[in-house]
Amino acid sequence: MSDFRQAFIQFAIERKVLCFGEFITKAGRLSPYFFNAGLFNDGDSLRRLGQFYAKAIIAAALPFDMLFGPAYKGIPLVSAIAIALAEMEHNYPFCFNRKEAKDHGEGGMLVGAPLQGRVLIVDDVISAGTSVRESVDLIKTAGAAPIGVVIALDRMERGIDQLSAVQEVQQLHGISVTSIITLDDLVEYLQGHPELEHRLFAVERYRAQYGIK
Repeated sequence: MSDFRQAFIQFAIERKVLCFGEFITKAGRLSPYFFNAGLFNDGDSLRRLGQFYAKAIIAAALPFDMLFGPAYKGIPLVSAIAIALAEMEHNYPFCFNRKEAKDHGEGGMLVGAPLQGRVLIVDDVISAGTSVRESVDLIKTAGAAPIGVVIALDRMERGIDQLSAVQEVQQLHGISVTSIITLDDLVEYLQGHPELEHRLFAVERYRAQYGIK
């Protein structure tokens, strides 16, 4: 596992974004861990979060021309990531959408740089894939090409069928999905930290029951 991935897991645990215990998921499953990116809610944590995203994007060598953040969670994310990439000498334009079209001033649904070229969508996680689907439609309507999505965590968990939410997005839209960390990374992290090994059995049991093959 890359050093920045280990550092991100530690960072998420310290900020209580990543917690262990018993949590009911949207699918009604009893999960031994929970990831709430909304708790990256101050200036320093958002700055560092943007840096982790930027490192994951650079490590994946994704070919793109601009960034898009779907409202609402994607708005601070895309801003922080664009700044972090610029600090690493990778300057990209970015854009985000409104939930409702503005009927005065500049009007429209989009704010920021014009949607054009190859567009990388940024989000926190992929659950049902609704946000990605709406983003893909917006990007294509603007005449641009969605090329991928980058998220914080891939739970690598089956959805309704045998595919995970991430795999369903990849198959449905024909685009790549990159994450800062995956469930595999989390398991590897737990294996290397004795103080957390008591959480490992529950996580591995959950993965065996609901994980993708």
